[in-house]
Order: sequence, then structure tokens, then C-alpha cells
Amino acid sequence: MTALVEIRDFRLSFDTFDGTAQVLDGINLTLNAGDTLGIVGETGCGKSVLARSLLALNPSPPARIVSGEIRFRGDDILRLPERGMRKLRGRAISMVFQDPASYLNPLLSVGTQMEDAIRGQDAAAGARARPRHAARALAAVLLAAVGLPEPARLLDSHPHQLSGGMRQRVLIAMALAGEPALLVADEPTTALDVTVQAQVLALIARLVADRGLALMLISHDLGVVAASCARVAVMYAGTVVEEAPTTELLARPLHPYARGLIAAVPDLDRPDHRPQGIPGSIPGLIAPPTGCRFHPRCPAATHRCRTEKPLPRALLPGRAVACHHAVP
Repeated sequence: MTALVEIRDFRLSFDTFDGTAQVLDGINLTLNAGDTLGIVGETGCGKSVLARSLLALNPSPPARIVSGEIRFRGDDILRLPERGMRKLRGRAISMVFQDPASYLNPLLSVGTQMEDAIRGQDAAAGARARPRHAARALAAVLLAAVGLPEPARLLDSHPHQLSGGMRQRVLIAMALAGEPALLVADEPTTALDVTVQAQVLALIARLVADRGLALMLISHDLGVVAASCARVAVMYAGTVVEEAPTTELLARPLHPYARGLIAAVPDLDRPDHRPQGIPGSIPGLIAPPTGCRFHPRCPAATHRCRTEKPLPRALLPGRAVACHHAVP
């Protein structure tokens, strides 16, 4: 059976005035229909760039594809023309962004924006755009599906009249309009308080289960990923250093960076536990370290780590680790 998404040896650079930044360096990931995959790592590791690559949303220039492929249902989307990508965006692949205030027009009502999105997806698919009243009816159904009360009234509201959690639900409703097979959620709870964050995560989990969606969830918060995803890929400086079932990674991380991330999380069940930070900082990607990009911060680094790039190895069933010295 063909995987829904296959990312193979994907490399992407940004051309800047200071030089070429090697932002993604050999990404390999696979999602099947119904899979839930979390992508975690420090700010600047390339999570959002990877997510945007699935929809060809990285502006070029400065973004430049160096090598590799991203296959969706067997077709390499990196080689699709813009017209082909428009057919995928919102219909086969939808994205929920982290700051809803930035992606909703403050001058237009929620209903107008949702109607335009729905009719635009019709046109991109080569179909005749449905009448506005039909688009409005679908918008109301979608708002109800994401748990918003009085959808008919909300359609006449403007974004500033809604709370942050309500605006995020509107974006999720818009993402579902085209009945996508893959939902990409880029830090969907960053700007929300803890209570609303839990509500949004529960909503996403319910929608994924009810609609059979595949989910790629981008987050720097391991707790968010643990609550939402069956598998997790840990990224560092543009590379995937470990991929594993979420429960197994949290119980026993194999890569030194993954161990460092987990050790930095406070444990409320252990009052005597002191979070341990990872020394140093993410390296610059214009001149990244040779060999393993984590070696300048790794307490177990050897000469081999400094000179030879580690490739992902299957150490346990369903687990891959890019480390020369990791053991099962």
C-alpha cells in the first residue's frame, strides 16, 4: 500500500546575504493514512519550514530545494506546478497555523472569509464555485463541528470579537472545509492559555479520529505531542535525530539530544526533580558543525561524531536513531 506522505532525503537551503543556510539536511519521514506524528525540537530546528514544505509555502527566494522528494499519494509534490499545488492545498492537505490573529483578516467577517476559502477551493479543483449561500451553510456546519456555539451569529462576527481559542477553532474549521486527508498543525496552541490549549488539543484529536485524518503536529512542547500523537520525530538543527512511538521515546530516549529534551521538562510528580538544561545553543546553519550537528553540545561526542555524519539506524522495531553510539 502506498504511504500517504513519504519524505526522502529532503534538503532545503535559504540563500541569505551572509551565505547559504542549510535549513533541512536529509529529512526522511513517512505517514500513512490515519497516522499521528509529532515533530518536536528547539526553536529554529526547522520544524515549521518542514511543515510549510508539504504545501510549498516557503517563499523562493530565499528558499531553495537542494535535493530529495516529498511524495503525496505517490506523486512528488516538489515537482508539481503551482496550479497542481493549488489543487492540493486545503483539499488534500490543510494547515492550521500557530497565530490565528495573523491569518484572519480583521476587516472581514468570519463568514466572508470562510465563504471565500470554500469557494476558492472549488475553483482550485477545477469545479464551479458553489453559490455564496451554499458556502455559508457549509461554514456554519464546520463551525458547529469544531464546537463553536451559535455558528450563524459567529459568521457575522469579526476576528477581534472572538477570543484566541475561538479564532483558532475558526482556522481549524477552515482547514476542514476541503475534507483533507492530512492535517498539518503548526504550534496550534502556542498563543493559548492552558485550559483553552487542552480544549483545542482534544478537538484536534476528536476530529482526527472521527474523520480518519493523518496528523502532523509541530510543537516544541513534549506534553502537547504526548497528548496528541502516537509517534514522534525529534529534530535538531535541520535533521531528524530520533523517531519512535511516543510512549517509548518518553520512557527511554536513545539519542543524547532526545534525552536532554526530556530531562529539561519539569516533573510535577517528583518535587525533588530538577530540570536539567542542555548546555550551549543551536548552531548557525550557514556553517553548521561537521559530522553530527549535535556534537558540540553532546557530552558523549567522540572524534567520529565530529567528522562523520550519523545516518538513521533501526535499533528497535519502529525506532530509528541517528547517533553513532546509541544502543538499544
